[in-house]
Order: sequence, then structure tokens, then C-alpha cells
Amino acid sequence: MADVNLAAMATMRSAFQLPVGYSDHTDGFEVSVAAVALGAAVIEKHLTLDRSAPGPDHAASLEPDDFKRMVGAIRNVEAALGDGVKAPRESEVGNVPVARKSIVAARALKAGEIIGPADITTKRPGTGRSPIEYWSLIGTAAPRALERDDPV
Repeated sequence: MADVNLAAMATMRSAFQLPVGYSDHTDGFEVSVAAVALGAAVIEKHLTLDRSAPGPDHAASLEPDDFKRMVGAIRNVEAALGDGVKAPRESEVGNVPVARKSIVAARALKAGEIIGPADITTKRPGTGRSPIEYWSLIGTAAPRALERDDPV
């Protein structure tokens, strides 16, 4: 496996400004799946009816069931790569209220007390201020008296 050098695909893609592929002569199909994850547009993998048949290619080839599994794994990786846009997907939207967190008081604070890093934390649910505001709250005054776990 140390001799595979999948990183060379990126070098070739950059040098030639063309799509790249991978000719896989390794045992199994993990390398083919990894090559697709790294941008291979084409995979060459030998297919055999009997891996124990004589000849140089049969041992590194896939029998039909494994070939089918490889193609399925490649299709899953292609789907998982997505479009590069970081935004909630339809399947995630329903989880947003329970998965997201809000900024809350880590301890009781008096109204006007200056908030330090140890004074606030994040907890579920995500119905209050977003954790992205954490650092902007440091050094500001508590807007009101807060008990531990109160939303800020």
C-alpha cells in the first residue's frame, strides 16, 4: 500500500489540467474508492471469474460480487462528496433545534458583570444566541442577572 501514491493524481491533474483516473492493481477495492474520493474520474479494475486462475492479473482482480460492492462503494463516495456548499441539508433541517447549541451562563452572573471566558458556555437546545457569538460576548456586560444555564 505504501507504493500506491494516490497523491500523484493531484500532481498530474495540476500539471496537465485534465481529469485523472486510477488503474488499480492492489488487492481489494479500498484504493479505488479512495482514488474516487481524491478526484479520480475513471477507475480501471480488472474483473475475473476466478481469482485463483493462472495469469498475472487474476490475483489483483475482483470477482463479480466484490466488483459490484466496489461500484456501490464508489457511488456512495460520489454522493457523499456533495457540492462543496456548507449549508444544512434537507435531511438535517429537522435536527437543527435539538442538535444546535446556544450560549448560556456557566455560573450565576450579576446584571452588568463583565463576562469572561469562564462565565459562558454552550448547551442544547439551539434556541438562543448562536455559539458563533461567543467571542463577541467576552468583555461585555451581562445584560441582566443570570442564573447558571440561563440563555445569555
